[in-house]
Amino acid sequence: MLKVLYLHPFSAYGGATKSLAELVRAFPKGEVGGLALAPPGPAAQSLHQAGLEILPVRGLSQWDDTRFGHYRGARWLILLRELAYWPGSLLALRRAAAHGPFDLVHCNEITALLVGVLAKRLLKAPLVVHVRSLQRGVSGGWVTRALLRLLRHHADAVVAIDEAVRRTLPSDLPVQVIHNGMRPPEDRPDRPIDGAAPFTVGIIGVLHRSKGVYELIEAARLLRDRGVPVRILVAGANVHKLTGLRGWLLRKLDFARDVRGDLEATVDRHRLHAEVEFLGFVSDVQSVYERLDAVCFPSHLDAPGRPVFEAALHGLPTVVAMRHPTEDVVVPGETGLCIDEPTPEAIADAIQSLAADRDRTRGMGRRARQLALGRFDSRLCAQKMLAVYQKTAPPSPT
Repeated sequence: MLKVLYLHPFSAYGGATKSLAELVRAFPKGEVGGLALAPPGPAAQSLHQAGLEILPVRGLSQWDDTRFGHYRGARWLILLRELAYWPGSLLALRRAAAHGPFDLVHCNEITALLVGVLAKRLLKAPLVVHVRSLQRGVSGGWVTRALLRLLRHHADAVVAIDEAVRRTLPSDLPVQVIHNGMRPPEDRPDRPIDGAAPFTVGIIGVLHRSKGVYELIEAARLLRDRGVPVRILVAGANVHKLTGLRGWLLRKLDFARDVRGDLEATVDRHRLHAEVEFLGFVSDVQSVYERLDAVCFPSHLDAPGRPVFEAALHGLPTVVAMRHPTEDVVVPGETGLCIDEPTPEAIADAIQSLAADRDRTRGMGRRARQLALGRFDSRLCAQKMLAVYQKTAPPSPT
């Protein structure tokens, strides 16, 4: 059995957590085991339920050079927090060493690369780096170049979650694309189409402004004003509830937003209570997908997210904001609709198009499921990751 140390820098339950938990569950029995360094919270609980032992750490230090979150302006102050996490990160690695030896270190997001490099040296184990977010590529400066040098020299294997992420990494860097996965739900008969019922659209995942959720709520207002009966279900945890002086300061510095609070204020202001429903965090997302006609992921990142392939596995089409879509996740006009920019008008137009021809929309969903079954089944993804592990890990002593 391969013993892996997972570095998971997130406390909130989001796509990176869910994808890792699905991967661990899908590994063939007896092939992979290990533990994870992770901050206390819903993410650590989920990984523990998936079968990983958890070594809690107050915070794993990160360096965010992603396209959306990279440091600029006042955001450079965030580095003070990451520097404060370094002593705890080092102590956590020393505690982890007592549970070794490890065959591999798996860094579950490139933002934790620096800790990953340290773990590789301290534990004397090969490093697998999972790239889950769009990188800055040629638009980055010296920081990007320095991080890419570290990635080249210290990562023994690099895995990207899809072709959209892959194309933001250097073309000459060896990268394997292994899609995020989940166990496919059972195929279910189509619900009868009720043209008089509101067309129900969901947005699923941790609430964050980068995902276009503000624009989706504005699109709901436009659709109502156009006379299009629509229902928007917003399912996901609200990471920041900002109150008091600390909340004011974080909002002023643009470090965080109380996304749900903002959205609820918009719903109240425009009287959208009949069009928008907030579900909060939902552990059984299948119960949400079963209520939907389509899924919307109007991200500002020019990339698909986990809900896009989850929707496909549930036989649902998606509206995705991608200027240059990669057909490994969404085929424009066949499995969903792509818009160039996540503006309220573009989102509303796409949803109205799907609502106007529900037979066509159903057909898109069926084709999406056919594509997804061959790419996003967690058992297939786990077999590919296991092959990476086996190739990267040192040979077992005979």
